[in-house]
Amino acid sequence: MHVTISTIDSTIKSENVDERVVYIEDLEKRKQAYGICGECKEPGTGEYWCQPCNAKRFKDNFKNWTSGNKDIDEFIQQSQLNAVHCYKCLEWIPFEKFQNITYIAEGGFGKIYSAEWPEGFISHWDIENQKWYRYKDSDKYALKSLNNSSDICSDFLNEINSHLQIYLNDIVECYGITQDPNNKEYMMVLIYCKNGNLRNYLNKSNNYINYKSKIDQLQRIARGLLDIHNAEKVHKDFHSGNILFNIYPYISDLGMCQPANKQKVKEEGIYGVLPYMAPEVLRGYQYTKAADIYSFGIIMNELLSEEIPFNDIPHDDFLAIKICKGLRPTISKDIPKLLADLIIKCWDAEIKNRPTTKELYQLLKKWYDEIEEIEGSEDSEDSEYSEDDEDGEDGEDGEDGEDGEDGEDSKDSKDSEDNEDSEYSGDSEYGEDSRNGDDSEDVKDSEDVKDSENADNSQISEIYFQIKECDKIRKEKFKNRSNEDKSKNFKTHPQAIYTSRLLNFKNLPNPVNSSDVPSFQVNSDDVPSVSTNLSKYNH
Repeated sequence: MHVTISTIDSTIKSENVDERVVYIEDLEKRKQAYGICGECKEPGTGEYWCQPCNAKRFKDNFKNWTSGNKDIDEFIQQSQLNAVHCYKCLEWIPFEKFQNITYIAEGGFGKIYSAEWPEGFISHWDIENQKWYRYKDSDKYALKSLNNSSDICSDFLNEINSHLQIYLNDIVECYGITQDPNNKEYMMVLIYCKNGNLRNYLNKSNNYINYKSKIDQLQRIARGLLDIHNAEKVHKDFHSGNILFNIYPYISDLGMCQPANKQKVKEEGIYGVLPYMAPEVLRGYQYTKAADIYSFGIIMNELLSEEIPFNDIPHDDFLAIKICKGLRPTISKDIPKLLADLIIKCWDAEIKNRPTTKELYQLLKKWYDEIEEIEGSEDSEDSEYSEDDEDGEDGEDGEDGEDGEDGEDSKDSKDSEDNEDSEYSGDSEYGEDSRNGDDSEDVKDSEDVKDSENADNSQISEIYFQIKECDKIRKEKFKNRSNEDKSKNFKTHPQAIYTSRLLNFKNLPNPVNSSDVPSFQVNSDDVPSVSTNLSKYNH
């Protein structure tokens, strides 16, 4: 199913969206989905949101605020006038609204801070009290400053606009813009991810994370990348530092992979983190969706192996040459063969051999759903023998306890709130919220996903069999692993650089695949190949 995401004057086509967060042109469908506005009595344009009424309110308030920058003022005003739901609405947020601002880290293009924002972001108009209802979905928010952003340009604002357009599931949310009064640098106000980036998340976790959980995380990351690619954009700076974790993973730095004061890009090099960059990009060729898929393969291997790619060697010209000659990070022998095969497909030197984002997402989701189905049937069988049995072993198997104990993801919590006092009336078909991590929105009408449910039992059991066998091996290693062993995986060479930077390589060889193909713990002629699985999604 193709739907149109509209901010009144701009559109994006996507197959992977929830109709509750898109603009529906059909009035009757809007009435069914969002109810009736309590003021104008017309169908809402989003959940608890009426675009015409709210646009008038925003416009009447334009005279009461300014950022001091004409471009920023106009940009924020346009987002407010066009917003069809609260997640499309930006604000100018005075810096004094934030409290307890704390420096977190510095990346290739700016600094990250955490801050408290007691007021919270605009959720909807409270008709009874005639004021904006603001929602505080987190104790903390992230403030991201951009280098040289005191001299902000329209290119930067266009990138933020892309960030807004692509915002669906699994993408870090932007609430607005502020400015540090001391250095005059502009800052984005973003969702705060308490577990940091993928590397922080793996390094800090003291619990075993099983393969089922990791496949779930990977299919969510792939779903976010599909959102980006469906908008006909590429990330261009896709690495583990830009995968952030609360309970679930989110893709960050969308559109922020270049300096804020950049004019037209000069042919002086490329920006990125070397271990994650596709060989054709290193050679100066155009960055494509397939290059993002290559990066996904590196990220996938890092998540599954819990080892940083090329952490023990310099990230220099020699590494770039070796990557073009087929060097890839080591794939652990206790990674299930189906997953290992998919990694190899993603980082293939031949662009045409890499899966599309749609194929990638659907295959990972298919595997996860199969595991869920089998475990669900096993639980049902167990309950026939003992109704009082508890599901204690599931948590032991590495449901990510460190994340789960904090409860709901801050990004998701707003939408799971009971909204009985809403000013909207009429037939509502909200159902389960798409932002609480539920997969109900995932390519609902895709025949490929439906077909996957009819897979034969031997194939369904294969991914389950592989992860269970490999989990046994890895779990035993995890129990015997010392803190020193763990730290080795996260130690880096002094010249191993994992922040984005300008790279410029000359005379690199044509990309080829290495002939050194690793062997895997689970290997059989009866195991269905990734190519066989992917062929189902080719049309």
